[in-house]
Amino acid sequence: MTTLPGPGDAFPAFTLETPDGGTVSLADFKGEKLVVFFYPKDDTPGCTTENKDFSALKDQFAAADTALLGVSKDPPAKHAKFAAKHELTVPLASDSEEGGLSDALGIWTEKQNYGRTYMGMVRTTYLVAADGTIAQVWNKVKVKGHAEVVLTAAAAL
Repeated sequence: MTTLPGPGDAFPAFTLETPDGGTVSLADFKGEKLVVFFYPKDDTPGCTTENKDFSALKDQFAAADTALLGVSKDPPAKHAKFAAKHELTVPLASDSEEGGLSDALGIWTEKQNYGRTYMGMVRTTYLVAADGTIAQVWNKVKVKGHAEVVLTAAAAL
């Protein structure tokens, strides 16, 4: 079994598509703290709440010198509609490539629901230190109050 990246490990380098047709990469955040939150699907209740909560705290994350990035497997066009519909201010990126970032982190995995087995994203948040190492990981995130917990950790880093 492969050991998944955790606190103290380097966060994997990535380049992901953004809704505006561009890309975002780990190098864009060099020397800056970064919160990367992975969520299963745009426009579902939990994912919408999570994105709204991070958007509402975006200025406080900025005051803590921490950038935000929301990531799912949804295509860039779907991200653009999702962000516009809910007035999201957190940048979103698509991890749609086979063997992409969520695969490297081990959070794109087999899931089961009502007896059905499928591949899905495990709601996970990473706090990446300014030196590019993982400072903290939240696995199987419960949405309520999560953004505030991450903000507290980011401000303390």
